[in-house]
Amino acid sequence: MSVALLTYSTKPRGGVVHTLCLAEELHRQGYPVHVVTLGDPDVGFFRPVEVPHTIVPVRERAGTLDERVFAAIAALTEGLRGIAGGFDILHPQDCISARAAVAVRDEGSPVTVVRTVHHVDDFTTPALVECQAKAIHEPDRVLVVSEQWRGILRDEYGVSAEIVPNGVDTTRFPPVSAAQRAALRDRVGARDRFLLLAVGGVEPRKGTHHLFEALGALRGERPVLAVVGGHSFQDYTAYRDAALASLPGLGLELGVDVVPVGTVDEAELAGWYATADALAFPSVKEGWGLVVLEALSMGLPVVASDLPVFGEYLTDGVDALLPAVGDSDALAAALRRILTDKALRERLRTGGHAVAQRYTWAASAQRHREVYADIRTARR
Repeated sequence: MSVALLTYSTKPRGGVVHTLCLAEELHRQGYPVHVVTLGDPDVGFFRPVEVPHTIVPVRERAGTLDERVFAAIAALTEGLRGIAGGFDILHPQDCISARAAVAVRDEGSPVTVVRTVHHVDDFTTPALVECQAKAIHEPDRVLVVSEQWRGILRDEYGVSAEIVPNGVDTTRFPPVSAAQRAALRDRVGARDRFLLLAVGGVEPRKGTHHLFEALGALRGERPVLAVVGGHSFQDYTAYRDAALASLPGLGLELGVDVVPVGTVDEAELAGWYATADALAFPSVKEGWGLVVLEALSMGLPVVASDLPVFGEYLTDGVDALLPAVGDSDALAAALRRILTDKALRERLRTGGHAVAQRYTWAASAQRHREVYADIRTARR
């Protein structure tokens, strides 16, 4: 069956990365797959994409979050109307693309809508809360990437979902030279300091203010935190400004102890993974945490949090450190262990490598193919 994988952006966010990696693996296996997203066709994706794709033109709009979400749904719906008939399955990966896929199905396109729910956003307005609920209830079939989220959809939405785990491509990132690593360390002033890496920007879901508080408790050890990423459909400016404004009170200096790097391309992201001494990823909410798998595949010791989803594939003290979620003191203690115990870092690297080897896009793509085949059988 021909499948269109749908996402909402061309930027390097987790759901977009998931979509591209899954599509490319299906394509390598000879499966008929096409990616459809919103963006600027002249700019393209944040990295080269080795799979047929369509970028529906859309201008980034000002206005409220509600206005931007519904404008994005309308734009993607319009783009899908002209091409949906060429596919048997529309497989959206987010709320925006799910609503667009359901809209063209309900208009008469003979497609099956398969939705992957990575996580549920913390929307606050009634319109967006309802929109997100419809994006979970209305698809024909729902997938999740973890047991935790299968339970959440069952208990909070009354939806039965199937688990199809994430993967990681251990060959995705290009080699990083010693000169590149040295240049990155110099760029953030970490030539002779322990370099912590955070990926995902400064936002509530990533637990950034807990990380800053933990870093303040470690100022005597003088680590440097490089914060990569930050593009998001939602506007976290107020949270980001408040978190950065808290640094002086924690004894930290912006640009010296905490260095925002911004959104980077694939080659530079590989460089940060290869250069850092540990990943700090104390999320308070994740669907899976694809960044964690990427870091493990690059041999980077990980400090995350004890979210149930992390416990599905990580073991505290074996392949990562998992301090209590939202506990800045516990996070500081875990980071201190990473900073001061070289033998621990080596054990976590070894354990983390074994974890990364268990989760491949080849296996994830095969599981998706089984779902698609089941749909084909049911449609006969």
